[in-house]
Amino acid sequence: MTTRSFLKENERLDELQRNGYRIIQNPEKFCFGMDAVLLSGFARAGQGEKVLDLGTGTGIIPILMEAKTQADHLTGLEIQEESADMARRSVLLNGLEEKINIVEGDIKEAGQIFGGASFDVVTCNPPYMIGKHGIANPDAPKAIARHEILCSLEDVVSQAAKVLKPGGNFFMIHRPFRLAEIMVILTKYKLEPKRMRLVYPFVDKEPNMVLIEANRGGRSRMTVEKPLIVYKEKGIYTEEIYDVYGY
Repeated sequence: MTTRSFLKENERLDELQRNGYRIIQNPEKFCFGMDAVLLSGFARAGQGEKVLDLGTGTGIIPILMEAKTQADHLTGLEIQEESADMARRSVLLNGLEEKINIVEGDIKEAGQIFGGASFDVVTCNPPYMIGKHGIANPDAPKAIARHEILCSLEDVVSQAAKVLKPGGNFFMIHRPFRLAEIMVILTKYKLEPKRMRLVYPFVDKEPNMVLIEANRGGRSRMTVEKPLIVYKEKGIYTEEIYDVYGY
């Protein structure tokens, strides 16, 4: 099968700079951003561990984590049929069908789909925005990815808690303006925040992303890591960002 045979109308192949992996995307629908790449670099999975990515989109996080970690198996859960289809074809394109499984389904039903305590690690790059401000079409893939239309932050956290094994870890990237809410919801579902890192676009700007690790049933103690700065100057990444991307 040729590479081009994996592609459908308006789709393209993007290089991931890891193990020669590539991903199928449709720029007219939704393409992964830096947040997904940063989460794949922040999350950890050890040898023999099983990982679930909630709202996997086109499968970017499982594919990158397969390259970056020693995880035994990774599963992506995605509600949008078109995105799930692209994710499956990307898995096949990279020859990862024995390591990565894409399941079409609703985050709100993750506990029913997979069963309780079935994963060692859960990751999620959830919709950040509350309400429907600025949404032209609430059914559009970009709107669903960015706004809490089909699931809320509490849906994500509650289902992560259900499918995680005791002692398992949850990794998420979100926006700092919702940090107080995030901490309250995590502790409500017995996911104890253990590690946090703020992401700054420039050293003299406010943070615009936050990376969080929480442990199911963990004790109350959190480490705040040094800031992650994205740009040294306009258009030039810091060395740490180049390393995360694999350049």
